[in-house]
Amino acid sequence: MFPAIRQRTVSIIALASLCSIGVKGLAAAQPVAAPIDFDDSVSLFNGKDLTGWEGETQLWSARDGMIVGKSPGIKYNTFLATTKEYQDFELKLSFRLVGGAGNSGVQIRSARRPNSPQVVGYQADIGEKHWGSLYDEARRDKFLLDAKQDGTTKEDGWNDYVIRCQGDHIELTLNGVKTVDYHEADASIPRSGIIALQVHAGAPMEIQFKDIRIRKLGK
Repeated sequence: MFPAIRQRTVSIIALASLCSIGVKGLAAAQPVAAPIDFDDSVSLFNGKDLTGWEGETQLWSARDGMIVGKSPGIKYNTFLATTKEYQDFELKLSFRLVGGAGNSGVQIRSARRPNSPQVVGYQADIGEKHWGSLYDEARRDKFLLDAKQDGTTKEDGWNDYVIRCQGDHIELTLNGVKTVDYHEADASIPRSGIIALQVHAGAPMEIQFKDIRIRKLGK
């Protein structure tokens, strides 16, 4: 074999070996959702006050560019909700559960229960070993998909949720990792509603939200 041909053959074998290692590495890696373009999104929070939102203002406030839910310890779940309803959308926000303690969530395609502080509908869960899970709040009262977290959650730091709803399809992505891919089989379940933030019943806690943006999806 001529030297040039031998050198080229060795290079091809080495490249094939590296490709093989790379494929194995990708196969072992945690699947990461593709980045979502939010250039055409709009903000749901003006960073100054709770315009566009409604709820118990003794528990919810705007502070330092954040929406803050702070509980001294309550016996019922409380929610801060948008005054508008949304159907098909991508919602992006950052949140921090102060001290990693307590329970919260982001309601989507939900509704206020008349004469009650409750909100009924899907919830992207936050806290208490259910980070990234999809719960059905005050309706079926169960996890529709319970995500098993693998250490990517910052329990006392800022985390990022991307929530996508289109037709019967709901996807949750937490810190770049898709945790829920759910199709609703029950056609009677509403496919539009308010967005709401939760402070759960129980011990004192504080949850902070910022950079809340939404992008409507076409048919």
